[in-house]
Amino acid sequence: MRLTAKSEYGLLAMIDIAASCTDGPVAARGISTRQEIPAKFLEQLLVSLRRAGLVTAVRGARGGFVLERDPALISVLDIVEALEGPLVATVCESERGATCGREGRCAAASVWNRATDALRGVFEATTLHDLVAAQDRLDARSVG
Repeated sequence: MRLTAKSEYGLLAMIDIAASCTDGPVAARGISTRQEIPAKFLEQLLVSLRRAGLVTAVRGARGGFVLERDPALISVLDIVEALEGPLVATVCESERGATCGREGRCAAASVWNRATDALRGVFEATTLHDLVAAQDRLDARSVG
């Protein structure tokens, strides 16, 4: 369960694309500027998101990125796992957990597993659509 800048920036990029999805493709340069994501790092994130089938690249003068499916059908978990890999407990379900020699005899394992399950539940239950709506409300408050 290791969340890095990939997840943070990737989620911001996906919110940006989803917020503009009715206007056509969203240019990477615009995402980078609006979300303050280093351009080279954003390129790497977009490659991972494209490989996971979450976005598509559109070529041409008005090219950019579009979502592969409706934002209501893309969960935060989809995005995080596309960027970080499977969400598992940091210790118990990793290589170290398999070799620590405490399998089945570790009180801490249940804590890590419950924490991972809780995080997974929040990420699965939260969609890109939810985040765009939340961002719209926050933006409206800051203007008015």
